[in-house]
Amino acid sequence: MKSSPRKTRKAPVASSHEHAAYSRRSLLCRLGLTAVAGAEASTLLSAPAAMASANQHAGMAMHGDGPHTPAFRGVVDPNENGFDPMEILRDFDWGKVTRLPNGQTLREWEVNAIDKEIEVAPGVKFPAWTFDGRVPGPTLRCNEGDLLRIHFGNGSEHPHTMHFHGIHTAAMDGVPGQGAGLIHPGETTTYEFRAEPFGLHLFHCHAEPLAEHIARGMYGTLVIDPKGGRPKADEMVMVQGGYNTTFDGQGNELYFVNGVPFAYMDRPIKVKKDQLVRIYLTNILEYDPINSFHLHGNFFDYYPTGTRLESSEFTDTISQVQGQRGILELRFPYTGRYMFHAHKTEFAELGWMGFFEVVQ
Repeated sequence: MKSSPRKTRKAPVASSHEHAAYSRRSLLCRLGLTAVAGAEASTLLSAPAAMASANQHAGMAMHGDGPHTPAFRGVVDPNENGFDPMEILRDFDWGKVTRLPNGQTLREWEVNAIDKEIEVAPGVKFPAWTFDGRVPGPTLRCNEGDLLRIHFGNGSEHPHTMHFHGIHTAAMDGVPGQGAGLIHPGETTTYEFRAEPFGLHLFHCHAEPLAEHIARGMYGTLVIDPKGGRPKADEMVMVQGGYNTTFDGQGNELYFVNGVPFAYMDRPIKVKKDQLVRIYLTNILEYDPINSFHLHGNFFDYYPTGTRLESSEFTDTISQVQGQRGILELRFPYTGRYMFHAHKTEFAELGWMGFFEVVQ
């Protein structure tokens, strides 16, 4: 196994979308949206005062040192963003597979840092920093004991790293000052380590300021299956996060699972009655100390971090601090629509809510 990653210069650098238009004042003006139902178009208000008035009228709580936007919904075109939260749900990337002479499986991926402006609500753009042009980044999947080799290229205008949760050498930790350290624009490096322990893990940029790099979208998921696998199920990934659209570090204005607020409200997640459903749930929310997941009309088995095969509890609500994750398993005994959301209700009203649609 390699232990000293090297950096080379070859990754193309994307142009930045950050400019004066994304100042705190202009974003507050743009985010003065009135609540709408379904896929109706949002109405832009012209001043922060109008947004605050709308908040008070809607009974919304104040968040951090500034007002939150009122809850609003509408259709965000996945083609415009280049990624679809519905596809992200079940998009597991098993990498390029080869067999080593010793019989071990080698899995390889190419992952690139990309600066990208994305639409986070109708008419509201956010200058994201991403892995592979999407928020969240890719879901890498493997089996316990595989050798993993991730080729990372920095096509961004900012220095980045890839820090993986799990067990590996210090040289592969993806932090400044160790191993390859910071990967500057145009540089590449390779992270290599054995896949352990089995369970649900995550990766994220560890460059400073750390909070901003994560809050801008630099994170993804690593699923390591146990030897022998898990029971067959309809599997999906949900990554909880938020957008601090004012860039003041005082709190988020929007919340989501899989990159787009309210993504699963008007497009519910379809599952089959009585089928085993497995959810890989991760919380990577910055600027708020805790997040939660609540399911209506049902209970689920919960496996914290997924590193044990025995459920720790049977419940309908769990909490996660930042970086915490777990696996949920359940079956729906009845057809119909069942809501799921953060039980921090302010988060739900600002985007972190959706539906399962259970069909025969």
